[in-house]
Amino acid sequence: MAAHVPQRAGVVRLSSLVPWRRCLTWLPALAWLLLLAVLPWWLDLPLLVACVLALLWRTGPLQAQARLLRQALRWGLPGLLLAVLRALGADALAWLLTLLAALAGFSLLMLLEYWLDRGRLDRGRRREPSSSATDEWPALALAPIGPAGAIIELQPPQWRSLEVGLTDPLGGELRWCDEAAQLADGSRLDGVEPRCDFAADGRWLVLPLTAQRGLLLLDRRRDRRHRLRGWQLAGWHEGQPWLSRDEEHVPLAIAHVLGHDEDD
Repeated sequence: MAAHVPQRAGVVRLSSLVPWRRCLTWLPALAWLLLLAVLPWWLDLPLLVACVLALLWRTGPLQAQARLLRQALRWGLPGLLLAVLRALGADALAWLLTLLAALAGFSLLMLLEYWLDRGRLDRGRRREPSSSATDEWPALALAPIGPAGAIIELQPPQWRSLEVGLTDPLGGELRWCDEAAQLADGSRLDGVEPRCDFAADGRWLVLPLTAQRGLLLLDRRRDRRHRLRGWQLAGWHEGQPWLSRDEEHVPLAIAHVLGHDEDD
């Protein structure tokens, strides 16, 4: 008989028929257990072994009935044990041997269940990367390779004559005196032409070497001098000089030319 409760918020309908329906689902399993208990044990054992082999055969035709086969093993093992107990006579020794067989049988059944569940999980994990990789392949094929490109526009060099004197961005004046360039601190630079170019902040000072042999670069922040033969000033970018061998070669940043990073 069913008890009906009005359908309101937080109220559900209860039915006393649900336990009976669950019991009906257990009837086939109980019938299987009793059948194996009545049959001789030497007939029960091949049936259970056949269920195990069908589960272990992953590509077999009975894999769709794997859940039913596992239920047959769970309920069939007690039936086999009852058949063994009945065959041994149900005395004290028979009970002892049956209990030992039950311990070994249920242990093997637990190991089989664990191995089957683990194999199912492993197959699911192997399928997920393959499907995701297949879905992402068109996007990966169209994605650009390497870092994003950037267009660098160099400011052309502006050579300034030292013969008339030149204001130094770092203070003082740059002069041309006695065939040499003279800095604001009084130091002289020989072997250069009477013209120069410098960065907006005054860190880099560039002077051509005589006879077009190359460049003399002064890193006045680090107090370093670099005589680079065969190079010419191509332009400026973000306060850094870019050099090239000639007009046919691509300009390179000063860090690449010197072989190390020039941090700001």
